Amino acid sequence: MKVIVAGSGGREHAIAYTLAKSTAVKEVICVPGNGGTAFERKCRNVNPSEREDTKALSFKEAFVKIAREEKADLAVIGPEDPLADGIADALWSAGIPTVGPKAQGAALEASKDVAKVFMNKYGVACAESETFTDKDAALAYVQKKGAPIVIKADGLAAGKGVVVAKTLEEALQAVHDLMEDGKVGNAGKKLVIEEYLQGVEISVLAAVSVTPENAKNGKATIVPFLPARDHKRLLDGALGPNTGGMGAVCPLSDVSKETMDLFEQNILQPTLKGMIAEGMDYRGFIFFGLMITKDGPKALEYNVRLGDPETQAVLPLMKSDFAALCCAIAGEELADFKLTWEKGFQVAPVAVSGGYPGSYKKGMEITINDSALIATGAKIFIAGAVVDRRNNSGSLVTSGGRVLACSAHGDTFDDAWNKAYTALKAVSFTGMQYRKDIGLPGAAESN
Repeated sequence: MKVIVAGSGGREHAIAYTLAKSTAVKEVICVPGNGGTAFERKCRNVNPSEREDTKALSFKEAFVKIAREEKADLAVIGPEDPLADGIADALWSAGIPTVGPKAQGAALEASKDVAKVFMNKYGVACAESETFTDKDAALAYVQKKGAPIVIKADGLAAGKGVVVAKTLEEALQAVHDLMEDGKVGNAGKKLVIEEYLQGVEISVLAAVSVTPENAKNGKATIVPFLPARDHKRLLDGALGPNTGGMGAVCPLSDVSKETMDLFEQNILQPTLKGMIAEGMDYRGFIFFGLMITKDGPKALEYNVRLGDPETQAVLPLMKSDFAALCCAIAGEELADFKLTWEKGFQVAPVAVSGGYPGSYKKGMEITINDSALIATGAKIFIAGAVVDRRNNSGSLVTSGGRVLACSAHGDTFDDAWNKAYTALKAVSFTGMQYRKDIGLPGAAESN
């Protein structure tokens, strides 16, 4: 089987690597891929911007063209933007089975207002909220409610559209920044303003196979993965600015079976009910961003794909064949798929460029001590790095803010943690920085 994967981040490296482990997979084509997938076994990068026949096309058009040419048997879509643009619709129309929801389902992430309307309509436990397109009305609402309060841009904003305002001044400024100053462009023209929830955040990724057809025979299903936690703040102790993610751990010792049962009852099952009622064709993954409050878990958001960097901590624990899981999702057979997990823990700290999440330099050469890395059993997933073509060196150089994740397994959390951080010391590049407390007490963000 030949599988084509859309995306260029650490999540996509983890997806490609895990697919390639399957004996059923002959080749994984990564579009465009990155410096990690360039060297991964059974993987090959194809960059649409470097081909004469695709560089003028949209990503969706180029990807479908490449998938057809490559005679791909399956497509797996990593990031949210092409899903919102209807890439899954186009691929299914081209006869290519696809893991990733069609545009109707992708709107659950593309619009926070759509997501909140959906949650409220189908009884998903979530924060109370109001939606605004008028700045003065939004400011008046914030004045009335006071702080703390959460201000969210409605559209996709690459993780930069949410402000957890602890003071009234912060909240009012956030409304101005998003609606008037265009801090995140058109994504901020509409705002969802939510109540502030007290608790600790977790992430639950899940496989989804819902179509009008399998809903009729009771086969529509959502299968949750092990709970994980991302660490968003730049600095130890959950301090500093928000980032795209400084590391993840899986599973979570502080999340009880009772909490997961409440999540299934009050969030997962109502979400499934809503997808069925809305007639969605949603064959892919979903990410439940949750706040564990004193009243149980509440949904903060949906992402319509696997999380990053959670994927780098979750997929290595999957005992089941990931390619077979993807085929079951696309083939509407997920309800009959037995998903199993390795025992133990996975810890995946992220190394970032100096200056991130602000401005940072690119092109820093990455050095890896292979023998030291191999001794730990850890796996490096590349996010923001490419193959250096200067002087045909073939080495890896940084190309983004989040450069790589170092993911390690252990029978205990401490074992996994020590391996991950020992492995991270085998990596170096100019300006490299990382948190030293991923997964430790006090490291998790809490409200």
